[in-house]
Amino acid sequence: MSWSNFVGLPHADLGRERAGVDCYGLLRLVYAEVLGVDLPSYTEAYGSCEQRDELAVLISGETSAHPWRSVEIPQAYDALQFRIGRHDCHLGIAVDRRRMLHVHERSHSVIVPIMASGWRDRLVGIYRHEALS
Repeated sequence: MSWSNFVGLPHADLGRERAGVDCYGLLRLVYAEVLGVDLPSYTEAYGSCEQRDELAVLISGETSAHPWRSVEIPQAYDALQFRIGRHDCHLGIAVDRRRMLHVHERSHSVIVPIMASGWRDRLVGIYRHEALS
C-alpha cells in the first residue's frame, strides 16, 4: 500500500470519497480501500466540520466503544484524536509511529509528523480498530 495514494485529497465538509473528505471521511476511506473495513458514514450526525461540539461527541462515542480500543504507541492505521480549540474533534491516521495522514479545513490531505509543533500538544488519544489486532 502506498500512502501517497491518499495525499492531496481535497477537504470537503462531510466528504466521504476521493473527490473530497473531512478528517473522519479520510479515515473511513483508508479503512475501506486498504483494510476492507466499512466504518459507519455518520454524515447525518453533524452538519459540517464547523459544528465541533457534535463532532467531538461523535468521535468520543465511537472511540470509547467496541470496535476501538485505546493504545499508547501508534502503529500504521491507528486513529489519532486531536483537540481543536476546546473540543476533541479532529482525526488523523497513523502512517507509522512518527507520521500521520490527515486533512484539515480548507486544505488537502498531507502526511506530517505526529509530534509537529502544531499537533503534539493536541494529541488526546490513539485508538486501534479490532481489525488491526
